[in-house]
Amino acid sequence: MKGIILAGGAGSRLYPLTLVASKQLQPVYDKPMVYYPLTTLIEGGIRELCLISTPHDLPRFKQLLGDGRAWGLTIEYREQPKPAGIAQAFLIAESFIGQDAVTLILGDNIFYGGDNFYRAFTEFKSGATIFGYHVNDPERYGVVEFDASGKAVSIEEKPASPKSNYAVPGLYIYDNEIVAIAKALKPSARGELEITAVNVEYLQRGRLHVQRLARGFAWLDAGTSSSLHDASAYVQTIEKRAGIKIGCPEEAAFRSGFLSLTQLDELVGKIPKCEYRDYLAEVVAEAKRLQK
Repeated sequence: MKGIILAGGAGSRLYPLTLVASKQLQPVYDKPMVYYPLTTLIEGGIRELCLISTPHDLPRFKQLLGDGRAWGLTIEYREQPKPAGIAQAFLIAESFIGQDAVTLILGDNIFYGGDNFYRAFTEFKSGATIFGYHVNDPERYGVVEFDASGKAVSIEEKPASPKSNYAVPGLYIYDNEIVAIAKALKPSARGELEITAVNVEYLQRGRLHVQRLARGFAWLDAGTSSSLHDASAYVQTIEKRAGIKIGCPEEAAFRSGFLSLTQLDELVGKIPKCEYRDYLAEVVAEAKRLQK
């Protein structure tokens, strides 16, 4: 399976911060925002990645992430000259996807907790898998309606009268039919290729699985100034309380088997002295103790 990080858009909701840097390069506590979706894909076992952003911002992402080799990954880059909906990503990345299944994650979405979430990657076989997350303001999102047996029966984009409180977060897993489905989409009234239309198509084919995320799982959309602050506060609280880091691609790559302990140790040695390096050095030290 391959992975796409969609990190485009104008970032208007974060103005004037986005005059300085792309939304997905803004700090969420102690790391660039893009580290969090990147880590989610790595933890899902995905090591072939494509990042999509604006022509203006792509050089900054390349400077930050490189070709991914340092983390045992391959990262390609594609331009999105003008935002035209989430589903446009599958057309932009068609040659990258090839004949494989693909996961798309939005660059401003942060996920944390729950093994079942990550098992959805490894257990995926065909069709489409999306997620349902209970929120207080479902009218802001795509909303999933379930029947009495827990089966998804409808999906609506930002409905005035939501049929449930389950929003669809910005992570989607599709088989290779996604490319043909995206090509057949017609632009919506706002001129975009809507991801909800993709999910409805899979639903109508009887090939959509919606996994409801359990209580205790965290989904943060850091696309506004207030939600960016909330996300930073949440990450800081968890990291200080638990003594772990959220959104750490080096550690995720090591634990996923993409980096050996020796490679991680060498990588840590290249990081300047800081709290981030100190944390990774402790990860290395603990792993060495366990090897004895």
